[in-house]
Amino acid sequence: MTDDPSRLVATKHDSEFTLSIDEALERYAKAGHPRTPRSIQRYCAKGHLQCRLIETGFGEKYLITPDSLAKHLAYIEEVTPATGRDKSRRVATSRTLEDNADKPQHEGTTGTELSRHVATSPDTSRYMAQLEKENEFLRGQIAVKDTQIKEATERARETNMLVAGLQKLLAPLLSAPPSSAERG
Repeated sequence: MTDDPSRLVATKHDSEFTLSIDEALERYAKAGHPRTPRSIQRYCAKGHLQCRLIETGFGEKYLITPDSLAKHLAYIEEVTPATGRDKSRRVATSRTLEDNADKPQHEGTTGTELSRHVATSPDTSRYMAQLEKENEFLRGQIAVKDTQIKEATERARETNMLVAGLQKLLAPLLSAPPSSAERG
């Protein structure tokens, strides 16, 4: 037997791909990390889970190796304390809102903080006037451009008429001389 480096060695036998998406969902839920079926499909597509995509009578489905799922769960366990992403947040209750009502509200801004202008403030008239002025200017520019286009079109028509007249005048001069049979 020769060692052919161009051929890949099969890493997993097809019989090792035994878990369906639903079974994987159950294992994630039992481990305390519930996922959606779409999440499991994304893990498969991105290579986070070793899987095979098989054709069934109803379409395609993933089959996953239990080992890769266990490794992925271990990875999630390892990463979760650092990120805290899988922990759900507490729900705000009416008691929390009542407690906040007793606290004094923050008055005004401090330092260099400035509040934003409200859309209905009197300053909007200044902006509206500026916008109207710019619109008027742009409308004037459009009128000038329309006039220029009209004039350019008229010049092009006149040029075409002059070229046609010149062609009529030059046509007899540029035609081929009569042959000797025609002359005589």
